[in-house]
Amino acid sequence: MLMGGLEQATSGSIVALGQELTTMNEDQLARFRRDNMGVVFQSFHLIPTMTALENVATPLELAGAADAFGRAEAELQAVGLGDRINHYPSQMSGGEQQRVALARASAPRPRILLADEPTGNLDETNGQAIMSLLFDLRDKHGATLIMVTHAPELAARCDRVVRLRDGRIETQAQAAE
Repeated sequence: MLMGGLEQATSGSIVALGQELTTMNEDQLARFRRDNMGVVFQSFHLIPTMTALENVATPLELAGAADAFGRAEAELQAVGLGDRINHYPSQMSGGEQQRVALARASAPRPRILLADEPTGNLDETNGQAIMSLLFDLRDKHGATLIMVTHAPELAARCDRVVRLRDGRIETQAQAAE
């Protein structure tokens, strides 16, 4: 939430892509997120009155993409939801909603994908499918994936793991204990 500029830091600094986020105002943060970040939330945060296609097209439209709906449809196809583009979130399973959220986050081709417990609300089968899609999208689009998870098997798939314990970064020696 801090790296995404969604919450304000109480101290210190946050630098992402060479930009100091703690000095940006709300408008600057919104533009920075729009231009550089895709966010996948644990609870999906889809707009309930919009179809899957409209949910995915929204960030593209906000960025001024001329082909927002075409790109949105391609992203939904890429996550296996081509036949669900006209469905509303309430008409989809949790796994389908999370795939829409993944498509929405990756459609603008962000340099950074932030994922906050992306499998936390899913059963094991859907969770594994979502993680495979997330890592595939990261690789396909060349984005940096920053993920928060309590699942050691997901962390093991990452190139680098930073552990927090009681609000502090844990050293390698502490992690071995």
